[in-house]
Amino acid sequence: MADFMVDSEGKLQVQVCYAKPEMQWLRDLIVPAGTTLHQAIKQSGVLQNLPEIDLTVCRVGIHGKLKTLDTVLRERDRIEIYRPLIADPKESRRKRAAKRADK
Repeated sequence: MADFMVDSEGKLQVQVCYAKPEMQWLRDLIVPAGTTLHQAIKQSGVLQNLPEIDLTVCRVGIHGKLKTLDTVLRERDRIEIYRPLIADPKESRRKRAAKRADK
């Protein structure tokens, strides 16, 4: 079986999503086979609608796995734009562990 399925016209169905605590942004797209993750994000309009997204800072992925902007898309890929972390997860764990130790 092929890595990806392309319809008879050489098009793929994908979805671009971005979420903040107060909102979700989802857009279904039909893109030509060979489209990259970056091209689909631009085509989706998310960068125009949410100008706070900076792809030089934000990481991106497909179905929860980090990918690069030049990744070629496959049928039904869910492109996710991740917000930058506001706290270092390791530091947060250390603080919680120290708090528990003090009890």
